[in-house]
Amino acid sequence: MNLLIASTSTVYGGKYLDYLTAEIQNLFSGIGEVLFIPYACPSGMSHDAYTEIVAKKFSESGIKIKGIHQFANPKDAIAQAKGIFTGGGNTFVLVKQLYDNDLLDVLSTRIKAGLPYMGTSAGSNIAGISMHNTNDMPIVQVPDYKTLGVLPFNINPHYLDPAPDLLKHMGETRDTRIKEYLHYNQTPVVALREGSWIEGKENQLFLRGKLSARVYFNLNDIREIEPGTDLSHLIHQK
Repeated sequence: MNLLIASTSTVYGGKYLDYLTAEIQNLFSGIGEVLFIPYACPSGMSHDAYTEIVAKKFSESGIKIKGIHQFANPKDAIAQAKGIFTGGGNTFVLVKQLYDNDLLDVLSTRIKAGLPYMGTSAGSNIAGISMHNTNDMPIVQVPDYKTLGVLPFNINPHYLDPAPDLLKHMGETRDTRIKEYLHYNQTPVVALREGSWIEGKENQLFLRGKLSARVYFNLNDIREIEPGTDLSHLIHQK
């Protein structure tokens, strides 16, 4: 595997993908053109407009971007791609389009075979076993919650710790929601804070960034892990 699975595309106060510039260059080293999957449509953005934003950023590293929607056959586009980036937005919209175009199997197969893959937010959600731990509203109906399964766990991006002021608020925290999930499911969840990402190299997965992540193995085993931790070992030792 060659993976870059990031919690977010933009950290607070930064510009689009700037904090991942070096990681993008490393992941797609020697690759002149990357296939972009804009299906998540953040804020209802068109595929063309989203692709233009990504193309501008990747051009800084000498990498061309072509949107999957620009191909007559999206399945062939994935089969022929040298590298793929799936952007953030709404995970339900993204997954529905992947199912509608019958792309999940070919995408999963290629990533597991070593194709460099980058995801942010919704594009990271789909790297897990299922999309159950997305934070997005179900604005469209998906055929199934099953996703790529290239990671042996699920991702919860944009993880937020309870703030002291929120103790006055009686609503549920992100921690509460994930624990609710674990009452009915056994798939571990890795909660990524903003500015954190998972780097996949061969058969190893490392937590990167400046912040720790929270790993929910089950309701009785929840751990904070530090940057540099080998997640593949941590998950498979269970």
